[in-house]
Amino acid sequence: MGMLRGVPRTVRLLAFGAFLNAVVSFTFVYLFVYLTGPRGLSVAQAGVISGIGGIGLVAGNYTGGWFGDRYGHRRALLTGACVSGAALITLPVLPLAALYAVLPLAQYASGVVRSANAALVAVSVPEGERRQSFALTRFASNGGFTVGPPLGAMIAAATSYDWLFLADGLGTLFFAGYAAAMLPSRGTAHTRPAHDPDAPGLWRELRARPAVLVLLAAIVCVDLVYRQQYSTLPVFLADHGYGTQFYGWLIAVNGGVILCLELPVTHALRRRAPLTVVGTGLLLVGLGYAVLIPGAGALFAVSMMVALTSGEILYKTTATAYVADQAPAHAQGRFQSLYAGASISGQVLAPPLGGALYTAAPALLWPLSAALACGAGVAVLAARRLGEPTTGLRVTGGPEGERPVPPDRHARPVPSAPPKGHAQPAPSAPPGGRAQPAPSTPRGGHAPGGETGSPAKGSAG
Repeated sequence: MGMLRGVPRTVRLLAFGAFLNAVVSFTFVYLFVYLTGPRGLSVAQAGVISGIGGIGLVAGNYTGGWFGDRYGHRRALLTGACVSGAALITLPVLPLAALYAVLPLAQYASGVVRSANAALVAVSVPEGERRQSFALTRFASNGGFTVGPPLGAMIAAATSYDWLFLADGLGTLFFAGYAAAMLPSRGTAHTRPAHDPDAPGLWRELRARPAVLVLLAAIVCVDLVYRQQYSTLPVFLADHGYGTQFYGWLIAVNGGVILCLELPVTHALRRRAPLTVVGTGLLLVGLGYAVLIPGAGALFAVSMMVALTSGEILYKTTATAYVADQAPAHAQGRFQSLYAGASISGQVLAPPLGGALYTAAPALLWPLSAALACGAGVAVLAARRLGEPTTGLRVTGGPEGERPVPPDRHARPVPSAPPKGHAQPAPSAPPGGRAQPAPSTPRGGHAPGGETGSPAKGSAG
């Protein structure tokens, strides 16, 4: 339990909610089977509807943070969960034409929930201490997704696929009720909108943090590569004589290693420079796919999955926390939304691009995948020198200057140092008393009570 000692109670409750939500999020695992089976659609029609739904999910991740920054992260999460749950319940009884609108709406709302949940974690934990909290929520989500698909298969076998949507929708609404009861309804960073009409715009804030821009671009590239394991990899293995059972065991290796190692590894590396950890993780992803270049033997495939999973453990949690640490208070939701969208973009991009390349030139798929991921890793490692923002921020102590902090509007100005060669005057003492020490600045330069201030341990604020 020492690994969780610094995780606030609010984050633990959010992680449990993420687990509950992940357990019932099995609908889209079986969506294609449902559309081509009970709904009687052709493969092409099912592909179009699934693709539109995936676009909705990515769009929700990319834009959902705006709602939290504007109206409050708690409100964004509850609204998204209610819309998604209600839409899922109605899907089985909707006519075919309505699926083209309602399915992407449900997916969009689900993306909003994902970005809002990340923003809630970010505002619940002080800057520089977020890695373990994000690792815990990822652990909970992965645990839920491990349970969910087999549970969904049991429901579908015992009843029908329609009950999957009903169970998913009701479970999502239950998650909304849980979050409403868990998070205070007013007076906390979870509910207080961070909208400031005088604050710099999102693009200006990103330009002031070039390392974040590099990281976001690298995550898009590596997610395109990472998700080949769910699209072209099973086809590649089948073409070399390995069936579905072998592929299932490979995916089990991925999930099992993450569940066993992500929390302790994140705890052990929590003080390491974040961009170094992320860059190393991306290089490991590239190395994993490079292992497949010689062939598709069982040893090659297992080695690939171990390297890929090791890279995922290093980069995903650390990159999420790094973006949260870099974000200004008024744009925390939008920064988390940009990262959430980048980290799931491969879900839409990987199948068509990887499939087209594998069809046209199968021998090029793994070399290009390895080169793209390694290039992303090198770019992130090189971005360490860009870690210090160019405007409006000062940098706290920490490795490689990678922890910029917004300036404290309420802190007193620090007097400039005297010219070299002149003695610093001693602080004046009040009559009959000792000299008064200079007032201390809050940790990280944040004014007390601000949205990104450190909540008391065990509080929900």
